[in-house]
Amino acid sequence: MAAPKKGRKQSAQGRPGRTLALMLIAIVALTGGMFASGHTTPRLGIDLAGGTSITLEAQNEPGQKNAINPTNMKTAVGIMERRVNGLGVSEAEVQTQGDKNIIVNIPKGTNSAQAREQVGTTAKLYFRPVLTGAPTGSATDPGASPSPSPSGNSASPSASGKSPSPTPSATATTQGRAVTEGLAAKDSAKKADPTPSSTPSDSASPPADPSGEAAAADVQKQLDALDCSTAKGRAAASEKAAQAEDSETIVACDPESQYKYALGPVAVNGERVDDASAVFATTTGEGWIVQMEFDDKGGDQFAEVTGRLVGQAPPQNQFAIVLDGEIVSAPSVNSAITGGSAQISGGFTQQSAEDLANVLSYGALPITFKEASVTTVDAALGGDQLEAGLIAGAIGLALVIIYLLLYYRGLSLIAIASLLVSAVMTYVIMSLLGPAIGFALNLPAVCGAIVAIGITADSFIVFFERIRDEVREGRTLRPAVERGWPRARRTILVSDFVSFLAAAVLFIVTVGKVQGFAFTLGLTTVLDVVVVFFFTKPLMTILARKKFFANGHSWSGLDPKRLGAKPPLRRSRRVSAPVDPKEA
Repeated sequence: MAAPKKGRKQSAQGRPGRTLALMLIAIVALTGGMFASGHTTPRLGIDLAGGTSITLEAQNEPGQKNAINPTNMKTAVGIMERRVNGLGVSEAEVQTQGDKNIIVNIPKGTNSAQAREQVGTTAKLYFRPVLTGAPTGSATDPGASPSPSPSGNSASPSASGKSPSPTPSATATTQGRAVTEGLAAKDSAKKADPTPSSTPSDSASPPADPSGEAAAADVQKQLDALDCSTAKGRAAASEKAAQAEDSETIVACDPESQYKYALGPVAVNGERVDDASAVFATTTGEGWIVQMEFDDKGGDQFAEVTGRLVGQAPPQNQFAIVLDGEIVSAPSVNSAITGGSAQISGGFTQQSAEDLANVLSYGALPITFKEASVTTVDAALGGDQLEAGLIAGAIGLALVIIYLLLYYRGLSLIAIASLLVSAVMTYVIMSLLGPAIGFALNLPAVCGAIVAIGITADSFIVFFERIRDEVREGRTLRPAVERGWPRARRTILVSDFVSFLAAAVLFIVTVGKVQGFAFTLGLTTVLDVVVVFFFTKPLMTILARKKFFANGHSWSGLDPKRLGAKPPLRRSRRVSAPVDPKEA
C-alpha cells in the first residue's frame, strides 16, 4: 500500500478505533453516573407505578353566577399545571372532566401530599393589612392596653445563624427594592411572645363602620372566638374567611407561626403578582429569600398599603399574605416599598422559600374549587401493562434480529451490537432524566421506545445496502465502506430529521401521556444518529479489514457471488510479439 503523500492529513475515517473508544468511554461514564446517583431504574408514570388522583369540583364564587365557564376552567388548569411543575413533579396530568371538574393525577414517587396541598389551595391570593393579633388559643381583653413591643426595629438574620427577632421589619433599598423580614422563622416566632395591640390604631385599616369603637370591639370579639389550635377549627376559619368579600374584615389563622390575626380589607389582589422565586442570598448572609414582582397596578397598590403601615405599632405594621382564607406569611414593614419589587426574608429553609414562591407565583385562580375526592391508583394494573409492553418490545426486537440474521448474516452482528448499545444508552439516560428533570416513563413512552427499534434498524439497513451496492459494482470491501458511507449518511440524517420533527411537533401540540410518547421517540431518534455515527460506522470500518469480511466469506453477508457482483475492472496490457530478424 502506497504511503500517503507528504502534507496530507489522515482523515478521521483512518482512526475508527479512537472514535469507538470515545463512544465506549461515554457509555461507561453515563452508566457510572447512573449507579453513583442511586437511580438505577427509570422513574415510572402513574399508569405504570400508580399514584394519587385528585378530583376538584368548581364552585361559583359569591356574587359571580357565571364564573364556571370554559375560559376560566382552562385558565385554572394552566395555573394548576404550573403549580405542580413548580414542585418538580413531572408527568402529572391536569385535565378537565365535564363542565365543572378537574382531575389531577400525581405519579407515585413524588411528594404527593405536598402537591395535593398546593393544588388543593384553589382560592384567590390576597394581601391584607393586619389590624390586631394574638397567639393561638389566647383571648385578649378588648379594653386592655397593648404591651410594649420587644423591639421596634429588628435586625436581619446574620450570617452567623442567629434567629431574627420576633418583630421583623422591612426597608426599601436604594434600588427601590425591599427586604421584608417575614415570619418564616417559625421556631423563633413560636418561642417569642409579643403582645399585640388590642385594638387597631386610627391609621390602620378599620372596617367600614360609622362607629369605629364598635367595629374594633366586634373584630376583637371574632378574634377571641377564633379557634386555631385544632385542624377542625382552622378549616372552619379558613372556609369562612375565603367566602368573605374583598371589602370585609376577616379573622384568619397562621398555623405555622401559631398566631391568629384580624385583617383589614384586601389591599392587593394576588393576581397582581407577576413572578416570585426562591433565591439564596449569599452576599447579605440572609440565606434563602423570596423575591416577588408586581405588575404596574399591583406595584402602586403595594406601595400605598406599605406606606400606610409605616410607623404603626406591632402588629399593625404587618400585612398578611392570605391564600384560601389561611395566612401564608405576615411580614412587617417600617418603610414604604416602591418600585414593584420586594424580597421576603427571615430564616427560610430552601423548601419553605420555594413553597411560598410557588404560592405567590400561581396563587390566584379565577374560580373556587373544592376537593371532591382523592383516590390512590393501584400499581398492579400498571405493572401488567408494563409487562405487556416489555413483552411486545421483546417480540419486536426478536423479529428484527431474526430478519437481520437471515438476510445479512455476518453483518447482523454489527447491527445487533449497535442495537444493544442504543438500548443501554436509552435506559441509562432515561434513568438519569428521572431525578434530573422529573421524566417519568409511562405506557405511551414505552410504545415510543418500541417504535424506535424499527427506526434504528432502518438506519443500519440503509448503511449495509449502500455497502452491498458498492460491492456489486466490483469494488473491494474497504473502498465500498468509505464510498457507501456518505450516501448512507445523507439518507439516515434526512430520515431521522423527519422522525425528530414529527416527535417535536407532537410534543408541543399535545398534553399528558402523548407527550411521553413524543419525548421518547425524539430521544431515541437522536440516540440513533449518535450510535450510527460513533459506533456502527467505526466498527464497520474496523471489521472491513478482517479477512472474514474483506474476502467476502459466504456467511459474511458480503459474498460478491451471492450479491451478483461484476468482475473487478482491471487494466489490460498489450504484449508485442518478438520481431523475427528475417522478416525485418
